[in-house]
Parts: sequence; C-alpha cells; structure tokens
Amino acid sequence: MKFFVDTADVAAIKELNDLGMVDGVTTNPSLILKSGRDILEVTREICDMVSGPVSAEVVATEAKDMITEGLKLAKIASNIAIKVPLTWDGLTACKAFASEGHMVNVTLCFSAAQAILAAKAGASFISPFIGRLDDINLDGMQLIEDIRTIYDNYDFKTEVLAASIRSVNHVTDCARVGADVITAPPAVIKSMANHVLTDKGLDQFLKDWAKTGQKIV
Repeated sequence: MKFFVDTADVAAIKELNDLGMVDGVTTNPSLILKSGRDILEVTREICDMVSGPVSAEVVATEAKDMITEGLKLAKIASNIAIKVPLTWDGLTACKAFASEGHMVNVTLCFSAAQAILAAKAGASFISPFIGRLDDINLDGMQLIEDIRTIYDNYDFKTEVLAASIRSVNHVTDCARVGADVITAPPAVIKSMANHVLTDKGLDQFLKDWAKTGQKIV
C-alpha cells in the first residue's frame, strides 16, 4: 500500500520523505490556506521534493473553468495529479484531463456509485472520505471495501485512495481491505510507530542497562 501525505507543509513532507515514507502528496484549498503560501509556489516545491503524484485541486465548479485551472496546475510539474470534485462537472473535467494523458484524482467520494462513475471517466485515483462518513454514523471503511470489490470485479484501473484518515486503525483497516493508497496527515503516519508496550519494554531495557554500569561508546 502506498502512503500519500495529506499536507502542504513542506517541512513535514521532507521529514517523512527522507525516511522513504512518502509515495505522493495530496493537497486541497484548506491545506493551502493553512500553509499560508501561494498555491503555485508551494506546489512546485513539493513536486520538486517528491517523485510520486502530487494532487493539486481546482477551485472552479463548472467544467470549462475546471479544465482551464487544471491545465494551469498541470504545467507546474510532470507529477501533478489534477484534483477535481465528484460532481458531474468534475467528471466532465476528469474525462478531458484523462484523454490528454494527465493524472486525475477525483475527490469527495461518498458512495460506490460515485466511484464507478469516476472510474468510467478515467480517474487515476478515487478518494473516498472515510472519516467524514464515520462522522455521520455511516461506515467509511465499508465504502473502501465496496469500491475495492467493484473495481476488482470489472478490472478498473483507477486506484483506491483512502482519504479523510483520522487514526492508525483507519490505516491498518485500509491495508486489510486492499486500498491501493492512503493519504493521511503527517501526525497520523508518525503515530503508527507508537505502542504502549514498545514504550514499556524500552523503559525496562534502559533501566536494566543502567544497572550494568556499562557503555557501548
């Protein structure tokens, strides 16, 4: 399973990328706002740092304007994945981009029916939002599983990019049901290393080592 990091924070991306934990990056208007930087500038810097896909999102709502914005974003770097919302206009733009060989990430997916349309329109990635479904007492993980099954049934090439990841359990459950990619905030990815028994065991080892009075260097 590939790890995309969901942020426009260049320092956080670099830390994870240096450890080989970044296969791509996803951004959105909210993350660009949080970064406080110009979208073209920060996206270009991320693309230079990361070899995998970097999702940059259009903000227009009509297909014609989405296409204009998307083509401008695609000029930033060859690894740009143009991100469009799962609306009819978004699907229209997706088809136009895919027909010209551009990677497309169709975002804000909340149903398997939507995911089928995105695959038919040529999406490179479909981004179902797990956490936001969980927030309204629906099963976000079941959606990932349903899309995986449907895509496998018909050999759709669109990759399942699980988004709105809120916890380590979301990550491991996505791996279990066969998501191709997860995109998560840096804090969630880093927290995958944490376990209370690891901390407890390390603490005991250090206490026992101190009692030996030895040094390695």
